[in-house]
Amino acid sequence: MKKQIKYIVLILIASMHFSCEKDYLDVVPDNIATIDNAFSNRYNAKKFLYTLYMAIPAPGDRNNPALNGVDEIWYPKSEDGLTGARIAQGFQNVTGPYGDKWLGQGNAALYVGIRNCNIFLSKIDGVQGLSDYEKKEWKAEANFLKAYYHFYLVSMYGPVVINDEAVAINESTSNVKAVRNTIDESFTYIVGLLDKAIVDLPVILQTPSEDVGRITKPVAAAIKARVLVTYASPLFNGNSVYSDFVNKEGLNFFPMQYDATKWEKAAVAAKEAIDICHEAGIRLHEKSDYLNSFPQNDITLLRASLRGRVTEKWNSEIIWGHTANTANIQSEAMPRLYSYLTNPVASRHCAPIGIAEMYYSRNGVPIEEDVNFDYSNRFKTRVATTNDKYDVGEGDITAVLNFNREDRFYADLAFDRAVWFGNGKETTDTDPWIIRARRGEFASVFEISQYSVTGYWPKKLIAMSTQVKNGNELSTKRYSFPIIRLADLYLYYAEALNESRGTPDASVYEYIDLVRQRAGLQSVVTSWATSSTNPSKPLTKSGMRDIIQHERMIEMAFEGNRFWDLRRWKLAKQYMSKPIKGWNVLENSVDNYYTVKTLFNPTFSERDYFWPIPENEIIRNPSLIQNPGW
Repeated sequence: MKKQIKYIVLILIASMHFSCEKDYLDVVPDNIATIDNAFSNRYNAKKFLYTLYMAIPAPGDRNNPALNGVDEIWYPKSEDGLTGARIAQGFQNVTGPYGDKWLGQGNAALYVGIRNCNIFLSKIDGVQGLSDYEKKEWKAEANFLKAYYHFYLVSMYGPVVINDEAVAINESTSNVKAVRNTIDESFTYIVGLLDKAIVDLPVILQTPSEDVGRITKPVAAAIKARVLVTYASPLFNGNSVYSDFVNKEGLNFFPMQYDATKWEKAAVAAKEAIDICHEAGIRLHEKSDYLNSFPQNDITLLRASLRGRVTEKWNSEIIWGHTANTANIQSEAMPRLYSYLTNPVASRHCAPIGIAEMYYSRNGVPIEEDVNFDYSNRFKTRVATTNDKYDVGEGDITAVLNFNREDRFYADLAFDRAVWFGNGKETTDTDPWIIRARRGEFASVFEISQYSVTGYWPKKLIAMSTQVKNGNELSTKRYSFPIIRLADLYLYYAEALNESRGTPDASVYEYIDLVRQRAGLQSVVTSWATSSTNPSKPLTKSGMRDIIQHERMIEMAFEGNRFWDLRRWKLAKQYMSKPIKGWNVLENSVDNYYTVKTLFNPTFSERDYFWPIPENEIIRNPSLIQNPGW
């Protein structure tokens, strides 16, 4: 039962004992819905409750900009039309914004989701046949979702219009939205809703067979921690760039003074969330959790379990996951493991060289700091020996960059001549797949739209048992794409503690070290003291800030967090102004293949930290003020 707290409904009505979710509002001949019918009894009210979940943005959808709208993923030119790709390339626009959620479409629009929450909250007390306990729990779910939708809008647009009123079901969304609230008002409102929800949500679900997917106390507490960490971060906390961004009364939309107490509140919220998660039985997914009936080496077991922290469905670490089918993202991220008759995998959702460089060395420090890593020669090649047999095919040649890296590097990434365990090769780790990605080899270009333009694939996103059957059919194991997991929460806590204190102490190190130790690394202090050119780095607040940010970018890679983290840290302009690079993957010879090639020179300006409100919305609603730069 404890595992059930990790589920989320993306309207699973069709698979439950309710009728079609589209029909319950179409209750009169002219298709104008009547709210009285929707709340005429417990059965209909519960169906309406489930529709509130429909606006949750799917984190594992390839059209989610957070997955591919930053320097973490790059595509062949044939995929330039993707929402995220256009944003990453600097082509956002005000007339038809890519990934727009201000207006959106249908029930998936965030303001429609908020409006439905308000309608639900205004009507639920009048439903007959509901116990007081049910009413409280259902209202808590609606309040949570209303808070989450507002938070998502704030993350995208900055100041938003707080929508706290129930309006007619057929009311135009443009008539619902009016004047933008300040950042302080927005976050205060969101946190208030979350506090209200947390009180009445269950720690675990009592009837999971019926209630699979419902929001629980750990979910709400974890999202509250994310909200407060975001509020305390540089983008929202004393950001003087927006000193001229004011409302009609001349008041600043953004707070101009940095407030250190925001980090203190974030730390308290993160610790409360951790305690609630622990109470619910949520814990890090460990090596012992990977179950395989065949004996394997400890290295193989560790890397398999690290892949499972994302792709093992409803594993012990997932606080909140999304139930949308992950078949598409797995096909996009998976290389051709052997020469299929046709090509059942797209193989184009791929990481640039800069992301491969980001992972630590085997000693648990950045490769440019490691006293033992051959950083200056990282783009040269060498031959794999017996000592490298779990990393690279023995006797094969690959870049120095791909040797002597931490276990997450090999668990999360694949590259030319990399060892690949699982996905049809689980019985022994002595005969794994070997990726062969040079021109003319089976993992190379299949057609112009189906190959890794960088030479790296995010293995992290592919479930261990997903495999090609009958030579041409991809059989995927579905998993819950994480919205937030425990390692994420641990790193939020470490960050908030570090920012709220003068110098780092044991409590700051404790939670980042839990994440590192699960990955097979020594503690931060030990790793830097023994292997870094800057051994005192963890002893200062600024040094520890860099370490925590680096740790987040590694641990949370390819899950959509980097997109939002770089923005809230105000580092997106720095990272998204660097060239996107990959190997020269259209070449066959070793020397030519292992030549670094610039794929794109992105641009990111100050205005890109937030989405533009669609131009037509500004025209329809003169009370709105457009974001700076748009």
